[in-house]
Amino acid sequence: MQNIEGLSANTQHFIALEEKYGAHNYHPLPVVLKKGEGVFMWDVDDKKYYDFLSGYSAINQGHCHPKIVAALVEQAQTLTLTSRAFYNNLLGEYEQFMQQYFGYDKLLPVNTGVEAVETALKISRKWGYINKDITENEARIIVCASNFHGRTISVVSYSSDPTATKDFGPFTPGFEAIPYNDLVALENALQDKNVCAFLFEPIQGEAGVVVPDEGYYKGIRSLCNKYNVLMVADEIQTGLCRTGTMLACDAEQVRPDVVILGKALSGGVLPASAVLADDAVMMNIKPGEHGSTYGGNPLACKVAMAALTVLKEENMAANAAAMGTLLRDELAKLNSPYISIIRGRGLLNAIVIKHHNPDAAWDLCMAMKENGLLAKPTHGDKIRFAPPLTITAAQVKEAVSIIGKSLEQLALLSK
Repeated sequence: MQNIEGLSANTQHFIALEEKYGAHNYHPLPVVLKKGEGVFMWDVDDKKYYDFLSGYSAINQGHCHPKIVAALVEQAQTLTLTSRAFYNNLLGEYEQFMQQYFGYDKLLPVNTGVEAVETALKISRKWGYINKDITENEARIIVCASNFHGRTISVVSYSSDPTATKDFGPFTPGFEAIPYNDLVALENALQDKNVCAFLFEPIQGEAGVVVPDEGYYKGIRSLCNKYNVLMVADEIQTGLCRTGTMLACDAEQVRPDVVILGKALSGGVLPASAVLADDAVMMNIKPGEHGSTYGGNPLACKVAMAALTVLKEENMAANAAAMGTLLRDELAKLNSPYISIIRGRGLLNAIVIKHHNPDAAWDLCMAMKENGLLAKPTHGDKIRFAPPLTITAAQVKEAVSIIGKSLEQLALLSK
C-alpha cells in the first residue's frame, strides 16, 4: 500500500478501498476525484485542480461537456445496446457521419483503444494475404521501438518496455521493431515481401511525447506506396485535434491507409473506438471474422457524433495549436535548471526532468498536486502536459505559474 501520510481521512478511505479490493495494476497519484468540468477536476475534499492529463487525451472536449452529456442522457433513455445480431437506427447514421467527417469509405466500430489496434492488425494481415499474395502464416507487421499501442498479449509482443513483457510470454510472432523516426530503417524493413503493414504513432506519447522530424509522415507514405504496404496510423492519442490538426498526420497532408481512433472519440464519456479504411482494405473482412458485442452500440454512436461535432463547432484544433505554442513558450520562460527538454505539438507536450534524484518527476507531480495541478510521470523522468483543448490563454499562464512554483519546491527538496 502506497504511503498516504498527510492525506485527509476522506481521501484515505477511498484509496484504502481500492488498495484492498482492486488489482494493483496502477500506481495513481494519491488524489481521489469526484467531479470534473471543463479543464478542472475536484477531489473528495472539494479541492480544485487543473487537469493536465485529460484522461491520457480522452477528454479533449473538456470534462462533462454539456452537449456530449446531453446526447448520452437522451440516448441512454431510449436504447443502449442491440448487439450486431440486429441492425439499429444509429449505426448507419454514425458510419455515414464518419465517412463525411474523415473521408474513408468504411468504419469498423469497437470499444477500447487496444481493441481497435488489434482490429487494425487483423485487417492488415487479411489484406496482405488476399492482395499481396503473402505466404500463409508469414505476414509481418513493422512497428517502432518505444511504441505504446496497449497492453494485450499481441500488442505487448512488440513492446520494448520490459515492464510490458516480463513474465507475460510467450508472445505473438509476426512483428519487427525498427527505430522510430528512421526512414532508412523503414525502407530496409519494407523490402521483405511478407510485410503487410507499418504501424506507428504519429507522435510517441507514452515514450514521452517524442515528435518526429518534419517530413516523416510523407516519407512513410512514399515508402508504403513504393513497397505496397499499408500505412497504419495509431491516432488514438494524437488524433481528434490534440496536436493542432484533426489528425496528427494532417500536419503533412498525409492520408494513411488505416486510421485507428479512440479516447476522445467519446469525449471521455464511455468507451468508443474505431478503425477507418477504404473499401479495398476494409472489405477483406467477412461476416463472422471479427466483431464485438458492444461495438457500434447506439449509445456510443450517438455520443461519438456529439463529441466530434463539438470539436469542429468549438474550433478546438486551432485552439490546441495556439495554446500549445503558448504553453511551451511559458514553460521556457521559467528557465528552470530542472527542465532539460520541452517538446510537443499542439496540446500534447512533455518536459524531461534533469535531477540527481531518480524520483524527481514523481516528486514534482506531487508538488503540483498540492498546488492545484494534476499530471503524471512517464518513463521515470518525463511528465506529459496535455490539458483539455478548451483551455484559455489565462488558464495556461496560471497553470504554468503553478508548475513554476512546484519547480521551486523541487529545488528546496534537493538541498
